[in-house]
Amino acid sequence: MQKKWFLLLAIPLMLASCNKSPNNVNCSYVAPTTVAPASEVTALKAYLDANAIVYTQHPSGIFFEIVAPGSGPVANVCSAVTVKYRGRLITSTTAFDENTTGITFTLGQLIAGWQIGIPLIQKGGSIKLYIPPSLGYGATPQTGIPANSNLAFNIELINVQ
Repeated sequence: MQKKWFLLLAIPLMLASCNKSPNNVNCSYVAPTTVAPASEVTALKAYLDANAIVYTQHPSGIFFEIVAPGSGPVANVCSAVTVKYRGRLITSTTAFDENTTGITFTLGQLIAGWQIGIPLIQKGGSIKLYIPPSLGYGATPQTGIPANSNLAFNIELINVQ
């Protein structure tokens, strides 16, 4: 009888572990569906156009330029991604945050703009992202980032797990 109880308890636990991300967080892949309001997209597009910045517009409202497509695996929100990056306000050349040695995150724990943009490249690729406020930090100010800021990131995708 004890073996039957063990199997009844062990099977669901084994199945649940199949859904774990590299950081042992339950993760079922759901593509980000957030779309920026038209007013944010229009304002960001106007800035990019006025400054002759090369971009492709994504349906979500982010703008991007693939610098190098990379090769190999593509990340999803359950992936652990190792990146080098530099983040700044679009109106500034000064970084509010950067990592030049490589740091690993679970993609699903990052801002929506990264969740949408990073899967556009593969391991070894690099991308420039221009992110409207609602796909970044929104109305919540962060250290060095005022509320409702348009953001620019240069990201190199070092690894995908």
